[in-house]
Amino acid sequence: MKNKIMLIILMLIALGAIACGTTGISQTQEDSKNTTAIQSDSGDALNYTNIRPEDAKKRLDGEDVITLLDVRTQEEYIEKHIPNSVLLPVEVIEKEAPSKLTDKDATIFVYCKTGRRSVVASETLVKMGYTKVYNLGGINDWTYETESGK
Repeated sequence: MKNKIMLIILMLIALGAIACGTTGISQTQEDSKNTTAIQSDSGDALNYTNIRPEDAKKRLDGEDVITLLDVRTQEEYIEKHIPNSVLLPVEVIEKEAPSKLTDKDATIFVYCKTGRRSVVASETLVKMGYTKVYNLGGINDWTYETESGK
């Protein structure tokens, strides 16, 4: 009897672990960044990577082919933005990304003010088929050069 109860408990734990692992968002820590997997409608895992400002700055300084995507409002962008960034507000990303971000395999660093909208934008982009999306978080955490104006 005790063995049957233990077996049932172990099976319930295993089923719970399987159920938790197949839905929603999961994160794995890897050095200074972590990857977030989103389950697509077809059940496939879609990934974007969270990147720290210092790691993003190193890559931006050393690589020429990174798109820096600001997903805030135009007013916020004019007030302050990271140099060479492209404005694409999160509210219109699904509609305008195909014409503004034509290479779905390009490296894209996404940022907003505090990091909430950049998560939404990163998830949207990977669901749209973009393959190298990095969530930079918020400009509030960016300690490097910024500029104002258009």
